[in-house]
Amino acid sequence: MSQYIYLVRHGEQQDAQHGMGDGPLSARGRRQGQLLAERIGGLPLTATYHSPLQRASETARIIGERMPSIESQPSALLMDCVPTGKTTEMPSAYAPFFGAVTEAEVDAGTAQMADATAEFLAPRKGERHDLLITHNFVIAWFVREVLGAPAWRWMTLDQAHCGLTIIQRKPGRPWTLLTHNDLAHLPMELRTGLPDPLLV
Repeated sequence: MSQYIYLVRHGEQQDAQHGMGDGPLSARGRRQGQLLAERIGGLPLTATYHSPLQRASETARIIGERMPSIESQPSALLMDCVPTGKTTEMPSAYAPFFGAVTEAEVDAGTAQMADATAEFLAPRKGERHDLLITHNFVIAWFVREVLGAPAWRWMTLDQAHCGLTIIQRKPGRPWTLLTHNDLAHLPMELRTGLPDPLLV
């Protein structure tokens, strides 16, 4: 029996460009959540978990309105965080990002991601379909972990708001990346959150 994890970044946050740490979804973010809910509405979900931050909680609530049989549970393991600090292998172009990140934040993020992958990637009995509504860096870390890529490579993996990433584990096999940042459910004007706009 296979395990599936559906990783979703929260919808667009209102006024996020002004440095707001957390807050409600924008009107566009709410629409992203609704379209995502329509996309995954037929999944046989076993469980749903979300980051406790408001933007993720509101995304979970929107999805829950479409899928009321499963109640999403908050998990601190899915909080926004910085998974690692600078490493010797990391290209220097990424160094400026860490100028405003404290050592304590990095230590906390590293510990959190170790616990999160141990919890959610652990082998389970039976067929499972789990939905995790979380943040850009958290999803990047899960994908990096599944691919066995160097620690710093999470910085090269970006997820759009309400993009869909799916990983799968079959018995006796490692986790596999099935799809990354799938945006088929979102029209071009709702594809936000990436560092560069998509041209196709």
